Order: sequence, then structure tokens, then C-alpha cells
Amino acid sequence: MKQIEVSILGQSYVLGCPEGGETLLAAAVAAVDQEMGTIRNAGKVRARERIAVLAALNLAYQLAERPPREAAVRTPAKAVDPAADVDIDALIRRVDAALGSDGHLL
Repeated sequence: MKQIEVSILGQSYVLGCPEGGETLLAAAVAAVDQEMGTIRNAGKVRARERIAVLAALNLAYQLAERPPREAAVRTPAKAVDPAADVDIDALIRRVDAALGSDGHLL
């Protein structure tokens, strides 16, 4: 895991980042920094901790407003790409059978 130094609201942080996740982490940092800056610049809240909590709540609310993507995960690949010859549900059943008494994948 890589260590990446970032700045949020003028404060430096060293964050762990999985290989290849730098772009996604940079986008997340930018979103948090922007949200916290917006709250701070509104002038009503000054404590960094309260700004962080409000920013986290705002971002979580925005995520909750998005339509669920669960249906796409459970859709067989053939329905998404007719040329695909893979049935996700069949693969899950095969993995479940291989796991046996250890438990089910899903």
C-alpha cells in the first residue's frame, strides 16, 4: 500500500492508498476539501472537527440520494453484454458449492 500526502483545508495528511487507487483517492480528497471549504467559508462554523463532521454528513447524504446500483451487480453478464458467455449467478453457485460447509459467497 502506498503512502500519499494530501492537503485538506490547508492541513497535510498522509493516507494509505492501494496500488492504482491514486486517481480515486485524489477525487475523494478534492470532494472532502471542497465540501469542508464551502462550510468554513459560509462563516457559521469555525471548529475544524465540526466542519469535518458536517462535510461527512453532506457527502454521505449525496451518496444516499444516488439511485441504487445493486440491480446491475446481480444482473447476468449476458443481459449487459449479449456477446458475453458468462452467467454471474452460475459462477456464484459454483463458488458456493466449492466453499461447501465454509459458507456462501453471497
